[in-house]
Amino acid sequence: MDFFLLSALVLLAVTAIMVTISKHMGLGSILGLLIAGIIVGPHTPGPIVTSEVENLRHFTEFGVVMLLFIIGLEMQPAKLWSMRKEVFGLGSLQVIVSGVILGFYMSFFVDRLSVAMLLGFTLALSSTAFVMQILQEKGKVNTEHGKNAFAILLLQDLAVVPLLAALPLLSTQESTHNISWFESLATVVAMFGLLIVFGRYIIPKALDKVAKQRNKDAFLLLTLLSVVLSAYLMDHAGLSMALGAFLMGMFLSTSRYSFQIESSLEPFKGILMSLFFIAVGMSIDFKAIMSAPWVFSEHIVVILVLKALIIFVLMLAFGATKSGAIKLAFLLNQSGEFGFVLFGAAKALGIIDDQLFVVGIGVISISMLFTPVLYSFGCSLANKMAKVSQFSYFENASMEQKVVVAGYGSTGKVIAKMLKSSGIPFMVFDINANEVALGRKEGLPVFFGDITDLKLLNTIKLDQASMIIVSIDHSLNAIKVVKHIKDNYPHIKILARALDIKAMDKMLFAGASWVIAETLESSIRTGSEALSQLGVQPDEITTLLESLRKNEYELIREITKA
Repeated sequence: MDFFLLSALVLLAVTAIMVTISKHMGLGSILGLLIAGIIVGPHTPGPIVTSEVENLRHFTEFGVVMLLFIIGLEMQPAKLWSMRKEVFGLGSLQVIVSGVILGFYMSFFVDRLSVAMLLGFTLALSSTAFVMQILQEKGKVNTEHGKNAFAILLLQDLAVVPLLAALPLLSTQESTHNISWFESLATVVAMFGLLIVFGRYIIPKALDKVAKQRNKDAFLLLTLLSVVLSAYLMDHAGLSMALGAFLMGMFLSTSRYSFQIESSLEPFKGILMSLFFIAVGMSIDFKAIMSAPWVFSEHIVVILVLKALIIFVLMLAFGATKSGAIKLAFLLNQSGEFGFVLFGAAKALGIIDDQLFVVGIGVISISMLFTPVLYSFGCSLANKMAKVSQFSYFENASMEQKVVVAGYGSTGKVIAKMLKSSGIPFMVFDINANEVALGRKEGLPVFFGDITDLKLLNTIKLDQASMIIVSIDHSLNAIKVVKHIKDNYPHIKILARALDIKAMDKMLFAGASWVIAETLESSIRTGSEALSQLGVQPDEITTLLESLRKNEYELIREITKA
C-alpha cells in the first residue's frame, strides 16, 4: 500500500507540473502528459511508477473506447450519412495512398515486401485519441479540418479490421486453430445484430425505467454497461472495440438521454485518456532509439513528411481550402495507437522480430509526442498564409441566439412553444422522464438531464447560449442553477421564475438578471382585472401596475411588511 501511495503521489505531482507548464506554453495538456509519462517511465532515470507499461496501456486504451462512444453520441446517423464522401472517399484514399508509399519505404529495411506493406499500412493510421482530444481541447471539432479529421479517423478505425485479418496470412507459424471464413462472418453478423438490439431497444428502455425512478446510480451503471457491452461484442467479433463504442453511441444519439449520458461519462473518459497519454510516454524506449539514432530519426522524419504531403494533396483534391489542408496535414501525420495492437499481434505471430517491434513502438510514440507542437505550427502557418489572426474563426462565425430552458413544467411548455413559434433555437432539460417523453412526442428539443449538474452544463456547451430561462418548480434547485451559471458563465443572461418574493430575492442575490414572482404577478393580474370590471380607466390601471412593479415590487414589499 505504501508503494502504491508513493507511486500515485509521484505520478500526480509530475503530471500536474508538466501539464501546467505545457498549458502555459500554449501547447495543450497532451504534451505535458506525454512528458510526464517519459519522466516516470522505466526507460529514463528517476522515479519509476511501474514497469508494466504494456498492461497499463492496454487498460487505459479503454479511454479511447469511451472517447469514441462520446463522439458517437454527437454523431447522429443522418449526420454520418451526410459525411459519406469524406469518410469513404477521402478516408479510403488517405489509408491506401499513405499505406502503399510508406510500405515501399519500409521495403528498404525488411526482406519481405508483404511485411513492408503491412508496416506501411500500420504507420499510415493516425491517432484517434490524440487528434480528437486536441480538437476538443481547442474547440475545433466543427471546423473544416476538424470534420475532415474525424471522417478520416473513422475510416482508419474500419481499416484496422482487414489489417488484423491479414496478419495470419503473413505468418510463417502454423496456426493452432482453423476458423472458416463462414464462421468468422457469422460471428461478425451475430455481434452486429446484438449491438443493434441492445443499442436501439434494450438499453434505451432500461434508461427510461431508471430515469423515471430518478435513480442516478443505476443510470450511471447502465451507461457504463452500454460502453463495455459494445466494446466486448466487437472485440469478440475480432473488430475494433472503439468502433463498437462509436456505433453504440450513435444508436443512443437520438435518445432524449444523450446529453445526460455524455456528462455522466465525461469524468471517466478524462481520467482514462490522461492515463493513456502517460502510458504512451512511458512506452518510449530511449535505449532502443539510441542504438541506431540516425535510422530512427530518419523513420520519424520520413513518416511525418510523407503523410503530411499526402493528406495536403488529397484535401486540395477534395475541394478543401489551403488553410484547412495545412492544418489537417500537421494534425494527422503521426502514427496511431492501433499500431501498438498491430505490431503486438505481428510480433506474437512471428511476422516481425523483437528489435523491429521496439523500433515500431518507438516511432509511433515519438510521432505522437510531436503532434501538439506540429499542429500549433500548422495552425500558425495556415493563418499567416490566409493573413488572418489565429482566432479569426470566432469573428467570422455567425452567433445564434440559442436559449436553454431549465424545466418542462407548465411554464416551460408555454415558453418552449413561444420560442418555437418565434424561430429561436432552444433546448429544454428536465429530470421528469414522462414530461421529456411528452415533449419529444410533440417534436420539441426536450432532453433528459439534471440542469443542476455542472458537468451537464459543460456538455451542452452552455457558453454558446445567449440566455437561460429557469422554470424549475423546486426553489432550492432553481437557486442552485442560477448560482452555478452566474459563477461559471457570467456573460449569460438568466431569466427565472419564483413562487414568492422571498425566493425572488434569493435568485436575484444568486445572480439572476430578471426574476418573475408568480404569486405577485397573479395577484397583480387579478387586481387589475377586478379594477377593470369595476369601471376604472385603463390608463389608471396601467399607472398603478407600473408603480407596483417598480424597483422589484418595492411598493408591494412595503404593503406586505405593513
